[in-house]
Parts: sequence; C-alpha cells; structure tokens
Amino acid sequence: MSEPARHSEESLRAPGAILLLSCYELGHAPLGLASPLAFLESAGFRPVAQDLATQRLNPARVERARFVGISVPMHTALRLGLRVAERVRELNPGAHVCCYGLYAGLNAELLLAGPADSTLGGEYEPALVALLQALEAGTVPDAPGISTRERRSGPRLERTAFVPPSRAHLPGLSGYARLETPQGSRTVGYVEASRGCKHLCLHCPIPPAYGGRFFVVPREVVLEDVAAQVAQGAEHITFGDPDFFNGPGHALPLVRALHARFPALSYDVTIKVEHLLRHRELLPELARTGCLFIVTAAESLSDTVLAHLRKGHTRADIAEALRLARAAGIALRPTWVPFTPWATLEDTLELLAFVWREGLVHHVDPVQFAIRLLVPPGSSLLDTPQFAPFQGPLDAGALSHTWRHPDPRMDALQQRVAAIVEAAGSGTSNTGDRTPQDAETTFRAIHGAALEAAGRSADPSLLPPGLAHALAPRLSEPWFC
Repeated sequence: MSEPARHSEESLRAPGAILLLSCYELGHAPLGLASPLAFLESAGFRPVAQDLATQRLNPARVERARFVGISVPMHTALRLGLRVAERVRELNPGAHVCCYGLYAGLNAELLLAGPADSTLGGEYEPALVALLQALEAGTVPDAPGISTRERRSGPRLERTAFVPPSRAHLPGLSGYARLETPQGSRTVGYVEASRGCKHLCLHCPIPPAYGGRFFVVPREVVLEDVAAQVAQGAEHITFGDPDFFNGPGHALPLVRALHARFPALSYDVTIKVEHLLRHRELLPELARTGCLFIVTAAESLSDTVLAHLRKGHTRADIAEALRLARAAGIALRPTWVPFTPWATLEDTLELLAFVWREGLVHHVDPVQFAIRLLVPPGSSLLDTPQFAPFQGPLDAGALSHTWRHPDPRMDALQQRVAAIVEAAGSGTSNTGDRTPQDAETTFRAIHGAALEAAGRSADPSLLPPGLAHALAPRLSEPWFC
C-alpha cells in the first residue's frame, strides 16, 4: 500500500496521527507544544509531541503521522523549523505539514512556496483545531488564521477560550535553562499571562501580527500551569509576555495570587521602559511578590535610533528606569540592538561606556552587543522613509531583508563582536559542558574591538570609572530571537 493511500485510511484521531514539533523557545520548556496539545486533547485528538531542542527527531513518529505541526514562535525557531520540515517531507511525503506561531504568519508566502501545506498565525490554537477538523472531514479549511497554498488568511485575532497547557508527556524541566544567582541555580518554568502588545515598535515582529492588540490568559489557567510546573520541580517562573504591564490590572492580581500560593517561588518578567516609568508605583509590589529581574528592550542610547524604531522612550528614560528598578530591589536586564543603519561608532562606544559605568556587565548577556537589526518579511520597517535608503532584497536563506550600514566599519565591527561572543561561549546555552568566558573579560574584548574600529587605543584603562559589577540573577540561556 502506498504511503498516501495508507494515510487516507487512518483517522486523525488515532494515537500518533498528529505530531507536534518544537525546535527552539529560548531554552524554555516549550509552551508552543504544551498549549496546542491541550487544545487538541480537549477536541478529542490524541497528539504526540517532541521538543527537538532536547530530543532527537524520531523518524518512526514522523512516518506514522498524518499531520505534522511545527512551532515557529521566533526567527531562530523558524530557521531550524524549515530544515525540520524538509526532513519531514523526506520521511513522510504524504503528511500534511503545518507551521504555526508568530513567525509562521510573517513568513507564510515563503513557507507555503516551500515545505508547508498550511500556516497558522495570531491566536493559533483554535485555528489548529479547526484545520484538523476540516482535514478530518475532507473539507477546505476556511477558519480565520489558516493560510494554505490555495487560500490566504490574516492572523486570527479573536479572544481564545484558553485551557491549561498539557505538559505531562513533555520532557522534564531539568533539561532547560536554569536561573543562575549568586546563591546558586534554580529550575525554571515558563508561562504567558498575555499575548500580543499594545505598542507598535517598528522593528518588533509582534505589531505586524497583532496590530496593537493583546489578549490576556485567564488567571486560573496561568496558575494551574504554574502549579503543574512546580510539581515538576520549578523554583522560578519566567513570564514570557511581550510586555507584562500591557495590562497591569491583570498582571498585579496574578502575581499576588502566585505569591500567596507559592511564597518561595521567584519570577522574572519583561516590561517596556515606557511602562516602567508609567507604573513606577507597582515595582515595589513586584519585588515583594518574588520578581528577581525585569528584562526591558532598551535597544539603544541614541535618541535618533530610538525615534526611528518608534520605541516610545528616550535615553533619559532608560536611566530613570534603571534607577527605579534599583530602588525597588529588582535587577534590570536591558536588551540592546547596537547595530542598526542609524547607529554610529560613537553610539556603540557610549553604549559600552554606559554599561560599564552603571555596573551592568553582569546584567547584559554578551550576545546582546552583537545583535544586528533583523528585518523579516512583513516587518513594519519595510518601505518606511527612514529604512528605505538602506533596504535590500529579501535573503530567503536568512529569512530577513538585507541592509548595509553606511559606515563599513560598523558592519565589520558587528562581525568581529559576534566572533568574540562565540569564542567566549556566550552565544550558546550554558547547560552543556563548555564553560563560558567570564562576562567582564568578554566585555573588555568587545570594548577593545570597538575602540580599534574607531581608530583608538584599545587600552582597557580608557573605560570610565563605574559601579561595581556584581553578579545579577540571569537565565543560563542567553536571550536571543
């Protein structure tokens, strides 16, 4: 019996007929598997899943599947997912291959012209259920959020009746990123209390998908998911919301309830600089309920760059946010995009001087100093007046539009900094055997490279006097995209 014929006689509700795969979720236990698993199980399907960040692809599972869904919530996951999709095609030509998540919607044209039969964007879980029900019935899927080779749809942006994620059959938490503190390390769980974002930063991949909307996950669903991970050994929780203060009226009652139920549990969140200033009175309560650090997308100290990216904050705001976090007893971990078409060498040197002067060397993963502006298909930057002079064609292999800095020294410096970070072992997970170079040593090497690019002495004494560089709480997987 041929493979397509065998598939046609098997039910999508048979065990293993649906296979979900995740490739990368920043070192976290993948919500991109746990959430859709729960939706499918609630609909009567019996899916199986693999996290390829911790497990090898099981060819027998692929060959048995009628439907293979690949989670692509971010750029790196999509690049890995494309290779996985091609491997799935080799192993099982008759399977329906679906890519779902934030980057599936942005890259739908590329995916549907390649290995994918369908893509799901926005609030994808109900769309996934609808797609499988249509395939099961032999009808054409036409629910919001489902794109196929024959039919395109925008992202699904409707309220979702969330159910607690299903994690029982996924790998345990011990194989994922850990919280590292001066007192030791802790096992980390991962949840989302909201999705989407109210803001429209031009370089962010979320606005093209959500258009300024965000959706909250009910408090009881989040708490049940946390409880399940605590039962698996979680001692710290990362809230993966794009901005935890998009809805402070939802966020604060949630962390109060979390702390009341699990008083020993710590957590971290991501909050915009703008919201740290607007809701400054809430920061002490975050600290009281267990928040150890806040990630904030500072991006640049150049007000010119910040305006071009429509970040909604200034250099002075970054300094104020840092002061407020310190006053509340919370570590601030700013993230940066040092290499944009508008950033200068002086901007780079000032960024490094600021990090040193403010004692932030252990608050910034070295890979942050190598980040170059990514412009994926569908980016809000495309064809804007400020980016148009630099915009190049789409590099399908890199899944990003090319651009060249007007100062060649900046492109050369970015490549050199990336090489320094890679050599130091700070561009990959720290959960393996390789011990990364000390952050201060790596920082000095990066600073020296920037000084040399500017034609100056690489004498380390040129760093300004600064605060002591105390260790700060961090996750063992450096932030990336």
